[in-house]
Amino acid sequence: MLLGGKIAIVSGIGPGLGRDAALALAHAGADLAIAARSEASLRSVEKELEALGRRVLRVRTDITQKADCLRLVEETRKAFGKIDVLVNNAFHPGHFVPIENDDVEATWRTPFDVNVLGTIKLTQAVLPVMKAQHSGSIVMINSMIIRQPLPMMAGYAASKAALMAATKTLAREVGAYGIRVNSVVPGYIWGPSLEGYFAMQAKQQGVDAKAVYDSVAKQIALGHIPTSEEIAGAIVFFASDLSRVVTGQSLDVNGGHELH
Repeated sequence: MLLGGKIAIVSGIGPGLGRDAALALAHAGADLAIAARSEASLRSVEKELEALGRRVLRVRTDITQKADCLRLVEETRKAFGKIDVLVNNAFHPGHFVPIENDDVEATWRTPFDVNVLGTIKLTQAVLPVMKAQHSGSIVMINSMIIRQPLPMMAGYAASKAALMAATKTLAREVGAYGIRVNSVVPGYIWGPSLEGYFAMQAKQQGVDAKAVYDSVAKQIALGHIPTSEEIAGAIVFFASDLSRVVTGQSLDVNGGHELH
């Protein structure tokens, strides 16, 4: 199996990409430590992973808290003896406010605390283990919003842009220890959250929700909005030895919505 014998931590376990990333890693052979603030989400995904025959450790974690990050890493190391992969999926979407009227002290703080500072805190916690092993793969989940900014989402976009800069810097800093650091950059992800957002837009525009979907899908080269299950394959690639000489890179996984 592609990830047979590998141990992975996935943060931000929930009903979307966190869950599907964990399942994709498990299908590829990895055993997992799963982390989130929601105990209900952890228990649900734990059952799915165990049904696949994988060993699973669930650790309730708030990545903005350094102590939680250190506890997650230590419990994972004790349970499995090593950590091969860290998937930084936890995020905060920010607040929908135009910059002109934005109280940045209030609205930008949370996305930066989670998307940048929290992600880096968890990454810092895992680095000593990976350095001692002289191996490891860190996968950051970024967003197409850094390529294609949207109105009223400046705080979220700025936090993800900062994360991208930190990711590239970290790749330079830890490459000598055999640690790779890369980014998966999804665009729209089809699921309940986006479906609800499209329904809201459809109501505002006085059209059917399918018309909103179709207008977005027309901008995507492959003609449909990717699901989190489809995006998870890129995470498996970066976690595996198939990308053993790839570091400091970002892979846009959006069906061709944004081309470079």
